[in-house]
Amino acid sequence: MNTALQRLAAEVDLQSERQMPLRLRFGFACVRRVRHLLEAPEAVDALDTLGAFLEGRCDAPTLARVQERMATVARSHPGSGSIDASAHAAVSATYAVFHAVTGHALEAAEYAAYATVYAYGAYALADPDAFAEEFAWQVSQLREMAMAEAKA
Repeated sequence: MNTALQRLAAEVDLQSERQMPLRLRFGFACVRRVRHLLEAPEAVDALDTLGAFLEGRCDAPTLARVQERMATVARSHPGSGSIDASAHAAVSATYAVFHAVTGHALEAAEYAAYATVYAYGAYALADPDAFAEEFAWQVSQLREMAMAEAKA
């Protein structure tokens, strides 16, 4: 768990309803970093739809349909029997997309971090330092986004 991110999220009141735009933008930013790990075309499409929504190129009903579909896509990912953890990275990235499109930014960030570390190999999960770079980026990104929103 990214405790620094949790603290910052509390400081900026990320869970409040008024912060939904920030949650969507932050979740999108986190998942964009693991896009290359996505295997399901529907997950890639969902991420693209979230991006389009954030840019004003699609409407809320379209995003709502994607949210519903991603719940099924995330639950149905086949996972991995391999020892290299590559499919585990894809599962985590898919769950990250689901959480990002539904506005659960902290969960999206957590799954994106797991996807990143799984991509190194399952062995890396046992090393807390393997998460350090991604966790630091997440805190920096949320801080920057929150500051920009406060100035707007």
